[in-house]
Amino acid sequence: MIGIKEEFPDFLLTGIDKNNNFIDVSRSHLDGWSVIYFYPKDFTFICPTEIEQMDRLVDEGVNVFGISGDNEYCKLAWKESNALISSIRHSLLADSGISLASQLGVVDEDEGVCLRATFILNENHDVMHVSVNELDTGRNVNEVIRTLRALRAGGLTGCEWNPGDEFVG
Repeated sequence: MIGIKEEFPDFLLTGIDKNNNFIDVSRSHLDGWSVIYFYPKDFTFICPTEIEQMDRLVDEGVNVFGISGDNEYCKLAWKESNALISSIRHSLLADSGISLASQLGVVDEDEGVCLRATFILNENHDVMHVSVNELDTGRNVNEVIRTLRALRAGGLTGCEWNPGDEFVG
């Protein structure tokens, strides 16, 4: 699996933007900090709850992209039919063939799907945080936001650190 301070690989994926338009996105589209998260499948039960909550990251002023192995047409149909994700403000991208997820080492080989992986990248596309959950366990978006804020703070941040708290040391 790709590690901390390693450069996130270049990619070119097709997906659906906030207005349900088809788009192509590459690493060069990432200007500033980014949160890229992977989820197993479209039209499932846990995934829309995460996608809805991951949309809160848009308010943090970062690039946000959700990725699964399902194609862009599947994503469009899902967004149009699922009330939880129909109005999200970030794009969902298709890693058809799960090649990017495989390159990153975040595939459940037995199920042939992406694991629930979250990457926080700095403005240089370096991985500053990575976490991976089992397929049946949703992520806590509050912790992703807290971690993003701590990484961007530029100091020694202790456990439970939040903006306004003192740095450690």
